[in-house]
Amino acid sequence: MTEAPSRRYRAGWQALELDDFRSAETVARDALAANASDLEALQLLGDSLFYQQRFREALPPLGAVFDAAAPKGVGHRLGRCLLALGEFAQAESVLRRETANHPDLVNAFNALGIALVEQQRRAEALDAFRHAADLDPGSAEAHNNVGNVLMELGRYDAAIPHFRKVTERSPGLAEPHHNLGNALYIVKQYEEAAASYERALPARLTYTLSNLIRSELAMCRWRNLERNVNALRERLADPAAAEEPFVAACVLDSAREQLACAQGYARDKFPRLPAPMWREGARSRGRRLRVAYLSADFHAHATTYLIAGLLERHDREKFEVSAVSFGPDDKSDSRARVAAAVDRFVDVRAHTDQRAARIVREMEIDIAIDLKGYTGDARPGILAHRPAPVQIAYLGFPGTSGASFIDYLVADRFLVPETDEASYSEKVIVLPDTYQVNDDRRPLPAAATTRTREGLPETGFVFCSFNNNFKIMPAVFDAWMRLLARVPGSVLWLLGDSPSSMQNLTAEARARGVDPRRLVFAPRVGHAEHLARQRLADLFLDTAPCNAHTTASDALWAGLPLLTCAGHTFASRVAGSLLHALGVPALVTGTLQEYEALAMRLATDGERLRGLREKIIEHRTTNALFDTDRFRRNIESAYQAAWEIWQSGQPPRQIVVGRPA
Repeated sequence: MTEAPSRRYRAGWQALELDDFRSAETVARDALAANASDLEALQLLGDSLFYQQRFREALPPLGAVFDAAAPKGVGHRLGRCLLALGEFAQAESVLRRETANHPDLVNAFNALGIALVEQQRRAEALDAFRHAADLDPGSAEAHNNVGNVLMELGRYDAAIPHFRKVTERSPGLAEPHHNLGNALYIVKQYEEAAASYERALPARLTYTLSNLIRSELAMCRWRNLERNVNALRERLADPAAAEEPFVAACVLDSAREQLACAQGYARDKFPRLPAPMWREGARSRGRRLRVAYLSADFHAHATTYLIAGLLERHDREKFEVSAVSFGPDDKSDSRARVAAAVDRFVDVRAHTDQRAARIVREMEIDIAIDLKGYTGDARPGILAHRPAPVQIAYLGFPGTSGASFIDYLVADRFLVPETDEASYSEKVIVLPDTYQVNDDRRPLPAAATTRTREGLPETGFVFCSFNNNFKIMPAVFDAWMRLLARVPGSVLWLLGDSPSSMQNLTAEARARGVDPRRLVFAPRVGHAEHLARQRLADLFLDTAPCNAHTTASDALWAGLPLLTCAGHTFASRVAGSLLHALGVPALVTGTLQEYEALAMRLATDGERLRGLREKIIEHRTTNALFDTDRFRRNIESAYQAAWEIWQSGQPPRQIVVGRPA
């Protein structure tokens, strides 16, 4: 409201205070019909439109008042309108003037911080939010904003006290509990994270339920898992709901449900897609095809371990290859290898999604390949700006994007049977062997350490599963415990992801009548050491419905037989895809009963298991899974086919590599 409202517009200001925004608008418009430059009427109109969330209509009257007089609060509301419309630089300009004129206006500093966050200027945003918190130590919004920016800056421990301060002072607010859960999860305080999400759950905030499930999976606490997964299914039946797609990939063996989850996520993140940067233009090119791989993982990461050889071997007579990185520079050999392998390496970490997309467009990229999907540190917002005429999802996320701006998904026929293609929003690129690229130039695993050094018994059968603990489901664990009970002297070798997961897994073993000492937990080690130690195991037991992915190819590269149970989703069929490409499909089962029975046979038939190990070792150098150049030819054929379809003016369609056009 104006600082000194006149009697003439008292009815309008009273209507505004009573949230009767339409009546306030009517009073303002009647006054402006008589005097179009009346500043108080313009402010009343602008405020009434602002509170109706008619932000574009509110801009002219609020802007006129702000330019003429800048009464307290008008700049804040004008800035909020600009924020809502995505005009972040303009919002910053307005809000800086507002905070200079009215340095006690807490809300304006909060809004200024948001404008800076949206421009990726997080350090400056943190200063603005902290100033707001200093002005009003009790401001839940200010402390919540400080915590959120600290999270984005990777300062998770520093964020936690700010969220705690809000939850202590305003325990009824759900969002701070949710945000506190996010911070606690990242620092692996899973039990406290789950408790925070539980407190936020009644408010039915977006992602609280899936984040709760994620926390409980991370610590292998399953007592409420069935209840929460059923609630997740109910949520996904609501088109307005949004939950985390990777959580759905871990717990749901339904491609249809995963599609619903991905579509809800895409709608929530991109309710209004920005105008496409790529515009219709000439479809004939006389130069090499320009492809760009986008990822946060161009460092010592599983994605780089897989794809580095492909980047090096792309046919440079036909392709110009770029890497667009939005992840950390760890100064590792892996990052240096990627940078040396491509024609252009572009770091866009410091840029907004819009600016990063503009860089991709200015590079005149023909095909953009997103290697992240909906995994950690993903930035799908870059491709949401449509900087390239052809956009492809590949490798990082095991499922559909649900997003209209992704044209193709790279898969193979085992991963995505033809009958399931309707459960994918993209058109499927079907590769002939496997979808997963591998690097056949990486060294073979070094000689293994000793069992004693790894905490394993000198004798006895060693089952192992080096998947992340969050992939372990109760039904699979039940099968593992029955195997331990039936194979005397056997142990199960698992990753020790966290104290809470190890504690809960040992408790679950004890509850099933198995001595917890038969679970051996391995610490995380460097990649080469991890490959080497797998040679001490006898059989890798895969998880379901989310399989081992890079972990599976690591085990097979080490010569370790891997047994999987293929389900009905992309995530549940990855290991099966790899085993088929390696020429050992006998290790792919279709039910947990078959899986358990085959594991038992292999554990008690040493000759058969030795034969499988020898076959895997032999096929490493002869079959498709680890043949990087063969994969290169297949994926390049797919890229060329996608480009030809676009050049012809046709919409994306299924591409089957190896099938005559």
